[in-house]
Amino acid sequence: MMNYDNYLLPVDDMGKARDYYENTLGLALKFDFSAKGMIAFRIGEEEPAIILKDVSRFGESKPSVWLEVENVESEYARLKAKGVAFLSEPIEIHTGLAVEFEDPFGNRFGITDYTKTAANR
Repeated sequence: MMNYDNYLLPVDDMGKARDYYENTLGLALKFDFSAKGMIAFRIGEEEPAIILKDVSRFGESKPSVWLEVENVESEYARLKAKGVAFLSEPIEIHTGLAVEFEDPFGNRFGITDYTKTAANR
């Protein structure tokens, strides 16, 4: 695990959530993929963001912490061999691959890589 990637939070009203995070909390918009069910807000100058996930598009959403890894496929194989029960196979996202799992206490985590943008980093 290399770094924190993002903090994902489910919301049931994207308009109200955007207003709250942007206008009430005063967070700067990082990206708006609301057509895909996600909006992200910056926390200061840090790279990790708060990403709001629309539960109408992502019904199984729970608050989760995503961690950056060098390569999702190899980390997925390593963790699976240690008994980690993943919620799915790795999926392709805008920046690379990602996959989520829960710890034995029900806390949700994800691992993601930036293999699609590695040359740009």
